[in-house]
Amino acid sequence: MSNKEAFSWELYNKAPIVGIVRGVSMDVMLDIAKAYLGAGFHTIEITMNTPGAGQMITMLRSEFQELNVGAGTVCNMEDYEKAVAAGAQFIVTPIIDEVVIKTAVAQGIPIFPGAYSPTEIYKAWSLGASAVKIFPATQLGVQFIKDIAAPLNNIKLLPTGGVSLENIKSFFEAGAVGVGMGSSLFNKKLIQEGDFEGLAKHFTKIKAALL
Repeated sequence: MSNKEAFSWELYNKAPIVGIVRGVSMDVMLDIAKAYLGAGFHTIEITMNTPGAGQMITMLRSEFQELNVGAGTVCNMEDYEKAVAAGAQFIVTPIIDEVVIKTAVAQGIPIFPGAYSPTEIYKAWSLGASAVKIFPATQLGVQFIKDIAAPLNNIKLLPTGGVSLENIKSFFEAGAVGVGMGSSLFNKKLIQEGDFEGLAKHFTKIKAALL
């Protein structure tokens, strides 16, 4: 895999948010991606349970050099192989599948596996995860991230679920290295109305909350 195709940590670190796209149609995806990049975000995840996910990943890869395009909701090797064949530059899972994690690590593809308990989080990290997606973070909240980050301070945590404009900064203050955001980032109403200018403003507000 050439560097041109590899995941860029430099771009990710400019705005450490993984934007999760689920169930969006191909025709609006380009507009969403333009607004996303325009606001200074660079890392986007297409869930594999989105119709046409593979095509969408391939399209985004060919259209936008400044995007890290990954695949989410990868639950098994079948999903993994489809995602990689489509050109996914990183992999996100909702669960721990050892084979998927080990394969991604062996192939040099960043992987953010989903884990919930301290034991799962430690296991995902010891298998070689790039960061561990704390999922679902909705019920656990910021305090859980603080509590986990204290004893497991070497593990990179990426809380996902329940992260919003209001609390995003507190997740980073608690020790997260990034967050995953879906519906709170990709506002359904604005997308349905085709208000991509409004969406860009919404993205900009979230980016500003990181500073």
